[in-house]
Amino acid sequence: MSQDDHGHHKETFITKYIFSIDHKMISKQYLITGIIMGIIGIVMSMLFRLQLAWPEEPFKIMEILLGDRMAPGGVLDADSYLALVTIHGTIMVFFVLTAGLSGTFSNLLIPLQIGARDMASGFLNMVSYWLFFLSSIIMVISLFVEAGPASAGWTIYPPLSVLPQAIPGSGMGMTLWLVSMAIFIASSLLGSLNYIVTVINLRTKGMSMTRLPLTIWTFFVTAIIGVVSFPVLFSAALLLIMDRSFGTSFYLSDIFINGEVLHYQGGSPVLFEHLFWFLGHPEVYIVLLPALGITSEVIATNSRKPIFGYRAMIASILAIAFLSCIVWGHHMFISGMNPFLGSVFTFTTLLIAIPSAVKAFNYITTLWKGNLQFNPAMLFSIGLVSTFVSGGLTGIILGDSTLDINVHDTMFVVAHFHLVMGVTAVYGFLAGVYHWFPKMFGRMMSKKLGYLHFWITAVGAYGVFYPMHFTGLAGLPRRYYNNTSFPIFDDLTDINVIITIFAIITGLGQFIFLYNFFNSIFNGEKAPQNPWRSNTLEWTTPVEHIHGNWPGDIPEVHRWSYDYSKPGHDDDFVPQNVPMKDGEVELHH
Repeated sequence: MSQDDHGHHKETFITKYIFSIDHKMISKQYLITGIIMGIIGIVMSMLFRLQLAWPEEPFKIMEILLGDRMAPGGVLDADSYLALVTIHGTIMVFFVLTAGLSGTFSNLLIPLQIGARDMASGFLNMVSYWLFFLSSIIMVISLFVEAGPASAGWTIYPPLSVLPQAIPGSGMGMTLWLVSMAIFIASSLLGSLNYIVTVINLRTKGMSMTRLPLTIWTFFVTAIIGVVSFPVLFSAALLLIMDRSFGTSFYLSDIFINGEVLHYQGGSPVLFEHLFWFLGHPEVYIVLLPALGITSEVIATNSRKPIFGYRAMIASILAIAFLSCIVWGHHMFISGMNPFLGSVFTFTTLLIAIPSAVKAFNYITTLWKGNLQFNPAMLFSIGLVSTFVSGGLTGIILGDSTLDINVHDTMFVVAHFHLVMGVTAVYGFLAGVYHWFPKMFGRMMSKKLGYLHFWITAVGAYGVFYPMHFTGLAGLPRRYYNNTSFPIFDDLTDINVIITIFAIITGLGQFIFLYNFFNSIFNGEKAPQNPWRSNTLEWTTPVEHIHGNWPGDIPEVHRWSYDYSKPGHDDDFVPQNVPMKDGEVELHH
């Protein structure tokens, strides 16, 4: 039987490209959807940055993109500003970073790197993508609702998100937001369960857990965190729907609006915060861990030496996963939560700095005295280590309840989490795209354009988020439509202008990437089978994609994934499927 007809019917366009059950195709679907959502999210941030730099100035671009309803006469109105901030946050956190990283790379790499023909369930995998696609569509549609999209911040705290009379965006826009998120959660859970089962059950012969590449470890643990924490967000959203539509008061207590006393009593908005942040904080690591896993792989490959402290890395991934679920209260130091709890959460938050530091240390020691190959993927990985450390340091300040009170809800917080979650995760994503592009599309991306893209992005990202630390320390609040109403902030308008100029340049710099990406799919030079001279199994499959990944037998694994520059071998890499020589010892890892 030839490899093309393992009992399959002839594939049509629809079964091959749209309702595909092949993990490689589904990963491309996730990737391209994630990139499109990323463009929407970044454009939104540009628009509200214009408003922050030049308050209430008319801009032609606002008029064109947002129309008269959201930006009358080209001036962004206050409600639309809040809506843009809200939807930008939601899209970037869930639809770009979560789906872009886990959706794309877990799908692409888990079967290929563990030596499996496909995911445990191809059908469920397809369903999880289409649910994700549906939730993306609903989120984008919510922008066009007459009363305006959800505008209570991406954290949708009650009572703003419950009472339509509190803020215009709490009507239909908010309902669509909740529907979209419920579908997204279903997609995420189906995907995660699939990844977990695949890693546990479908590893090839010889692929023990301690021979897995660190990428797989991170995807596996990320999926476990997702399964633990996403249902809690679902319950929070469900109670919110009850409060909004069925007259319950889980989150509402005595409230006055416009002099009117509302009849709600007994609920607490702090309950919502607890439920939300029980997902909200693990979510940070659902986004970060895959990026760190990709970095581990890229840095080891391009340093031409084994990753430093392999077992310590696994231990730090597991420690991060456990600790990420017990630190959520550091988002709530000023919410009216019991101060004693504050000190508990401070303690657990400072603990999580340890495994994170282990990771940073291990990357630096892997790079140390390595034979470094500076391709775009490697540059983005080194960039990731930089932003991970510089963004992580401010986390130590924010994680301390007594220090946090001073800078909570200022631009300082925005600077911190954009560096750690935003920039670090995006660098991981970009490193992954540059590194595995040959695997996905059988062609190479342009190196020169990759270098240009990296330097514009790296300088621009620090140019945007570094000054925010200082505006935050000066007390500039986040989510404010207009800071000019407060004379105390007059001195900070120039900094806002600088930040916005950097943001626009960085945003335009991403077009280099988009051109490079889409042009290389069709016109890039043909990729060799193993362009980076890497050890992991995905590079043992043929360049042209076949259903089932390997023609003939699945390769057997004889060693761990990081045998680079091993003494006694002719090449500076030894793929995992190469048998051990006589007398060769497996490195202590």
